[in-house]
Amino acid sequence: MSIAATHPAPDEAPRERQVSAYLTLSRRVQAAGLMRRRHGYYWTTFVVLTGLLGGLVAAVVLLGHSWWQLAVAAGLAVVLGQVMFLGHDAAHRQIFASGRWNDWASLVIANLYAGMSYGWWQHKHSRHHAKPNQVGADPDIATGTLVFHTGDLAEPRTGLRGWFAARQGWLFFPLLLLEGLNLHVSGVKTIFGRGPVKRRPVEIAFVSARIVGYLALVFWFMPVGLGFAFLGVQLGIFGLYMGAVFAPNHKGMPIVPKDSRIDFFSRQVLMSRGITGGRVVDWAMGGLNHQVEHHLFPSMPRPHLRRVRAMVREACVEQGVPYTETTLGASYGIVVRYLNEVGLAARDPFQCPLTAELRSAR
Repeated sequence: MSIAATHPAPDEAPRERQVSAYLTLSRRVQAAGLMRRRHGYYWTTFVVLTGLLGGLVAAVVLLGHSWWQLAVAAGLAVVLGQVMFLGHDAAHRQIFASGRWNDWASLVIANLYAGMSYGWWQHKHSRHHAKPNQVGADPDIATGTLVFHTGDLAEPRTGLRGWFAARQGWLFFPLLLLEGLNLHVSGVKTIFGRGPVKRRPVEIAFVSARIVGYLALVFWFMPVGLGFAFLGVQLGIFGLYMGAVFAPNHKGMPIVPKDSRIDFFSRQVLMSRGITGGRVVDWAMGGLNHQVEHHLFPSMPRPHLRRVRAMVREACVEQGVPYTETTLGASYGIVVRYLNEVGLAARDPFQCPLTAELRSAR
């Protein structure tokens, strides 16, 4: 069934047309079987990643006091990135029909395998999915070390902070080397604090066992200096990898004012950017290069995102909603330019923040 055949009447309100377009698209997706579970794919991925982690542990034991351990650390960072993509899929209910099974899969994968808090990440990520790039609602654009928009900036940044803000685009990727440590620390603070955690005792047990066991493995088989170098390389590359995958998806796309009301279809399409490329890009980015499709259908199994892309693009053409995608390299350029322009606006009290944001969102 084509979308054109069920196109809403011209006198419908724009919001109603977009809702109708999404419902029509959803029916086509269901009819094509693209929401069906892919148990074989996910079990195979889990087994392969478990085997790779086991092989890397064996390499640590066998290499001992060798600087080749840093190559193992780099490999471990990439494998743990893939582990987190699998945890991401479980958290979005992509793997099992049962919510309980998905929760436990996320706990095992994120907490026990990767040492990160599933509860902390899910709460943060769910808010992002609900209102991507909306001021005051999306935690991924909250002002902190970096300024992602000037809408909630209390005062212009001056001095060293102003110098940093004006160059934050260039400094963004080097800063990601610290993101791996930040992800672990944020999760630990949440599960041992008062953050929104559903199964706190389980999360504490899994994360504690993973962190203590990991540190014991590293420092039992390596001298102290090499051990810290191993941790630095692993955490640095892991953070850089995670940031390099997630940053292109929304940074540099339009910022939504706090009180704006936008229909679901337009919100998810307009605020997301897809990344072109083949199967290698799909693997490297954990399917998140299909960001528009993922935001429209967050519980769709990862292997189906590429297949639904044509349907989504057709719906966007029918409704006149721009569908944005670019290459990975071009997306990094957009991110750098956007952050630099917003940083300059945050530093200059005489520049209109709205003008800067509109210019950087082109």
